[in-house]
Amino acid sequence: MSRTAAAIDAAKAQGRAASVGYLPAGYPDKETSIAAAIALVDNGADVLELGIPYSDPVMDGPVIQQATAEVLARGFRISEVFDIVQAVTDATGAAVLVMTYYNLIDRMGADTFARRLAEAGGAGAITPDLIPDEAEEWIAATDAHGLDRVFLSAPTSSPERAARIASSSRGFVYGVSLMGVTGARSDVSDAAERVVSAAKAAGAQRVCVGLGVSTRAHVEEIGAYADGVIVGTALVAALRDGGPDAVGRLASELFANS
Repeated sequence: MSRTAAAIDAAKAQGRAASVGYLPAGYPDKETSIAAAIALVDNGADVLELGIPYSDPVMDGPVIQQATAEVLARGFRISEVFDIVQAVTDATGAAVLVMTYYNLIDRMGADTFARRLAEAGGAGAITPDLIPDEAEEWIAATDAHGLDRVFLSAPTSSPERAARIASSSRGFVYGVSLMGVTGARSDVSDAAERVVSAAKAAGAQRVCVGLGVSTRAHVEEIGAYADGVIVGTALVAALRDGGPDAVGRLASELFANS
C-alpha cells in the first residue's frame, strides 16, 4: 500500500479525516521551511505537501504566489526540494508529497525526478496541471520508483474523466472544491461534497478536498464526507506572519482530534 494511503487509513481508523497541510518548499528560507514543515507534522498533519516554487503558478492565489516569488528571487534550485523532503521525512516519518507543475518534472526528466524524490524519502507527487491522458511517462516513472501520484478531480470533471482520474491516481484523488485559484475563503464551496461523491462513484478509494479551507469549521465540515482535508493558504500566511511557531499553533487549532 502507498504511504499516503496508509496515513489516510490510519486517520480513518481513529474515526477522523486525515489532515493534509501545504507549505512552499524553501519559504522563507531552506532551514525555516524545514522547521515549519516539522512543526506542521508535530501539531497534527498526517500528510505534508511541499510546493515547488514555479515562475508561472497559474493555480495559486496571491499569498502562495508571493511566497514562491520570494523563494525564486533568492536563487532557489530544485535540488533544495529533495534536501527538504529528506530532512522532514527523517525528522517525522510523515508521508511527504511534493506539489509541482509538471513542467518542472519534465525539465529534469520524469524518471530522474521520481528516482531522486524516492531516494529523498518522498511519498509521491501532486501534479495539478497534468491530466492522466497525458501522463504516460510520469505514471511509468512513479510505478518504477514506488511513488504515489495524485491527480485532481474538479466540479467540471465528467464521469468518464473522473473514472480515469480515479484509476490513475495512487494515494488519493485531490478533490478541487471550487474552480479558480487557491486562497482562504469564508465558506466552503457547496460543490465540494459533490466532487467527493462523484470521485467515489467513479472508483476513487480516498478523496481529499482542498482549495479555500482555512478554519476549524471548514475542517469539520469537509471531514464529515471526505477522507482528508487539505489546508494551504492559511498555513502559508501563518508562516509569513509568525514563523514555524505560528504554523504549529494554527495546525493544532485546525487539526487537533479532527
